[in-house]
Amino acid sequence: MNTVQGNRLLPLKSAKYGWIMLAALLVRLIAVFFSPGYGMHDDHFLIIESSASWVDGYDYNKWLPWTEGNRGKPEGHSFTYVGLNFIYFSAMKWLGIVHPLILMAINRLIHALASLLVVWFGIRITEHISSVENAKKVGWLLALLWILPFVSVRNLVEVAALPFLMWGMWIVISRESSRSFFYAGLLIGMAVSFRYQIGVFAIGMAAVYFFRQSFALFFSFSAGVILMFIITQGLVDWSIWGYPFAELISYISYNMTEGTEYLPNQNYLMYFLVLMGVLFVPLGILFGIGFFATARKFTVLFVPTLVFILFHTIYPNRQERFILSVLPFFLILGILGYSQLKAAFWQGRLKRLSWTIFWVFNTFFLLFSTTMYSKKSRVEAMYALYDDNIKDERILLEGSSEGRVSMMPKFYAKSWNCVFTERTDSTADLRVNPELEFDYIFFFGDEKLSSRISMYQAIYPSMRLHKKCHPSLIDGLLRDLNPRNANEYIEVWKTNVSE
Repeated sequence: MNTVQGNRLLPLKSAKYGWIMLAALLVRLIAVFFSPGYGMHDDHFLIIESSASWVDGYDYNKWLPWTEGNRGKPEGHSFTYVGLNFIYFSAMKWLGIVHPLILMAINRLIHALASLLVVWFGIRITEHISSVENAKKVGWLLALLWILPFVSVRNLVEVAALPFLMWGMWIVISRESSRSFFYAGLLIGMAVSFRYQIGVFAIGMAAVYFFRQSFALFFSFSAGVILMFIITQGLVDWSIWGYPFAELISYISYNMTEGTEYLPNQNYLMYFLVLMGVLFVPLGILFGIGFFATARKFTVLFVPTLVFILFHTIYPNRQERFILSVLPFFLILGILGYSQLKAAFWQGRLKRLSWTIFWVFNTFFLLFSTTMYSKKSRVEAMYALYDDNIKDERILLEGSSEGRVSMMPKFYAKSWNCVFTERTDSTADLRVNPELEFDYIFFFGDEKLSSRISMYQAIYPSMRLHKKCHPSLIDGLLRDLNPRNANEYIEVWKTNVSE
């Protein structure tokens, strides 16, 4: 087999990566079936709740202009990825598949299979610019790095965009022609449409060819990115809002004003620490050194990755998941960089020790991450209502012992019109709204649980326990390590008002 670079045919280095791809598939299948739930707010409430509710004639986030309660202007969310999920849920409904747990299992499976492209193209990129040995190292990391199987089956735009981003980069690396760069631009343009910030990565890549004065490649790549963005953003927003790029304009406006105050973080080294931290110490430090050692030799990979990291570093709203979009490139460059280092500190014992420490810790974390039922108590509490005979349930979220309650995922109850009322102040009226009768009471946390239940039994004498919802082992551990992780125990009690 051959690869094409310009007008020259280059022999493709022969290597078998079957075991790597099989391992990548197996751990992701484990995550598909043993890691249900959702990772954080955005991957569920901004994607699943929105798209699934549209299929059922409801608009959970009130994003659509014709929905009652919409503010009359865009909220600044790209419709590309959520739209693809809408198509998925519509197709499943047409096939008669509506059970929430089955829907999400198939959804995770699709994402798991798509993520194999990240592993494959990571291998191909590394093999093409380096060696089979380094390609195998990259392959094993992309296949088995503890965090990747877990995030690969979630609905995070930062990760869902990666197959397009990696595919586009592979074309750029392997086929230096105007036509190929146009195709690469289309793919990376799709990634940008998934997540606007990836546009910074695309700008960095285009800048490399501009300053090299490779103007034909620069314009071909840019044209592909722009065309795809016009199709997926301009035309879609025009059909919804009456003018193109409505969501992008709103997104930029928000982030120039309110967005800078959302979750401020003063740790300017956070993203480099995250990228190195997932590899543990000392391997992560060596990868960090290796990353910067590739600046001149592997500019096409290095510049867009660095620009992306620096952009997110400068922007005051810093969240760890933002950097996941360039994690594969950091791993590739880290491998390529440290393999070039000839310094004595990297030879022999330290090299073997670094990899040994990494694989020991990685195996431990991988076992937990691929079997982690994330946000288990919230999912099970809402799923407990899935087969009930009550329409538009009225639910009291009783969190007076915690001083807070969590957002509950309506998707798992398939009850979009259910009404939540919150009680987080122990001095507040037990009914909160005396005119409202509740069908269910969700008790958050086990502190003073018996006394809280007893108080409500005085109001609802026939109230009975419906479901006990325990957090998963990892959810509980994360809560113990940081109480900000609201992975509470939840008890669902039925008041029998509607029976």
